[in-house]
Amino acid sequence: MEGEKLMKKVDIEALFIGPKSENQKFFKETLNFMIDEHTHWRRDFHPDDKAAISLHDQYRKDFVETLQRTQEVLLELSSKLRTSSIPWFSPRYLGHMNSDTLMVSNLAYMATLLYNPNNCAYEASPVTTALEIEAGRDLAQMLGYDPEKAWGHITSGGTVANYEAVWVARNLKSIPLAIKEVKPKLVAGLSDWQLLNMPVKKILDLLDHIKAAGLMDQVRDHSVKGMGVNDGQLGKLLVPQSKHLCWIKAADILGIGKNNLVSVQVDDNFRTDLKHLKDTIDRLVKKKVPILGVMSVVGSTEEGAVDKVHEVVKLRDKYEKEGISFYLHVDAAYGGYSRTAFLDEDNKFIPYHRLKTKLTKECGFERKIDWPPREVYNAFKAMSHADSITIDPHKMGYVPYAAGAVVMKDRRILDLITYFAAYIFEGGDNNPMLLGAYILEGSKAGATAASVWAAHRVVPLNITGYGKLIAKGIKGAISFHRSLGAQKPFAVDGRRFIVMPLTKPDFNIVDFAFNEVGNTSLSKMNDLNQKLYEQCSYSSGPVYKDDFITSKTSLDTDSYGNAPLKFVEKLGITKYEWEKTKSVYVLRSCVLTPFLDRHSTYDEYWANFMNTMKSKLDVIIKNGWK
Repeated sequence: MEGEKLMKKVDIEALFIGPKSENQKFFKETLNFMIDEHTHWRRDFHPDDKAAISLHDQYRKDFVETLQRTQEVLLELSSKLRTSSIPWFSPRYLGHMNSDTLMVSNLAYMATLLYNPNNCAYEASPVTTALEIEAGRDLAQMLGYDPEKAWGHITSGGTVANYEAVWVARNLKSIPLAIKEVKPKLVAGLSDWQLLNMPVKKILDLLDHIKAAGLMDQVRDHSVKGMGVNDGQLGKLLVPQSKHLCWIKAADILGIGKNNLVSVQVDDNFRTDLKHLKDTIDRLVKKKVPILGVMSVVGSTEEGAVDKVHEVVKLRDKYEKEGISFYLHVDAAYGGYSRTAFLDEDNKFIPYHRLKTKLTKECGFERKIDWPPREVYNAFKAMSHADSITIDPHKMGYVPYAAGAVVMKDRRILDLITYFAAYIFEGGDNNPMLLGAYILEGSKAGATAASVWAAHRVVPLNITGYGKLIAKGIKGAISFHRSLGAQKPFAVDGRRFIVMPLTKPDFNIVDFAFNEVGNTSLSKMNDLNQKLYEQCSYSSGPVYKDDFITSKTSLDTDSYGNAPLKFVEKLGITKYEWEKTKSVYVLRSCVLTPFLDRHSTYDEYWANFMNTMKSKLDVIIKNGWK
């Protein structure tokens, strides 16, 4: 058994082509093998059939010229890609949530692409539809769900995954009222308010009775699915200020309405403010307004913040005892795969007192790296109590675009959205032939499912695999944050500057900003950081000449209230200036690369970063910035 575990150990350096194409030989040889396999497959299918393209055809002038044009176009494309693409693979890139992708995922995608399966219909994808369902079970287990009861699948991204969660929550909320119309005896004695506050499991248990009575179609016809959304009847959807833009779109597309989307304040660590969440729920309940659902974020896209999911779960449990219930979704599109860093070799959640020892042994953490804080640990542990979770393989799963995913805790919930009969899951496991009947998308690439499935087979979804890989990025982010916080004022052209990180990373995002010592104008500070971004991105020309590449974002009062105030004050900006300008421009670095400390050494990397920033500031000053 011990030897078997050792065989599953993952060497991170063997997973990627590498910043300098160090694993080119393996990648190229394997890709050639996969292409040969495909071409042999074509030839071996009824070998007695005559060739459709003869040698005579291949020597025709038009044939040869067509191949020449094909080659010319591809050479032109290659030139454009080489010149202007963003080098995600390099430790010099610390911007968006992109990094090098796993070789096995790239190869699986390319190999499957040649077969062109469409996972909308099983008859068009008998192999990859099964792989998609298997990948969904992988994710369910990793997130703490029972894979025998849960259900997950691959989407085009976190946006569609979140749409599906809202779609399910919306339909679910209307079911008890629909049951009242179709079979009132099942809910006799319950008021509409009680029906609108029924817990998720109880609703699904009622649906079992409805299916047994053969009334599922009638109930669906009387639910939101058949009747549409009445004005605010299903209540409010509560989301933190750190929400992704897709949540506003979801409220629009699914007929909930923007006015029924309530933003909950975040604290100065950019996590959901639990007091404000409770106050919001209390205010709505007092007005007899139902709570459609509550969303928590694990890895916000702007700051990498991890909401205290465990506290939200406690809050939900408390309200359920008081007769108030709501659907709970976790948007872990970015941070979800990080749960692997908390799972041991047997996929069990590691006790907190043992975790740091594990991180030191498996992931190379130094003792001085204080991660995770207890509240982040508890948040990841509590994710399994959510009704559904969004998670993106094309982010921290290190697989190519486009690969999001959504996982539902209780697969029975799919009866609320399917367009097939209610017995679709009878007889045990999901019926892959019906995948397209209970997802938002239609045609979808089977190559994506193969890419995710293959990644999970090579890189275990625990601390020996993905956990080790992701922890290296977190280690790099913590080191980067520590260096920013320790950086003393420095001189450029006789002028002194400071740099300050936004907040200590819950995950692997580090936001930061520069200011000139003595400057109290927020608009001037914003202008400085915008110019720095332009010097460290595609805006300044071909990225191949850049020494450091990053991204940016703005934190304004409309989205975040006064959460950024403490940050701007540390940079010498007054509260009056903040209230006047109402927005701070920050540089944003997502540290996904596991090679940050392999860029010679981290100390040299930091020295190179500061030298680069000084040279960019020098350019900005010489261009007339005052």
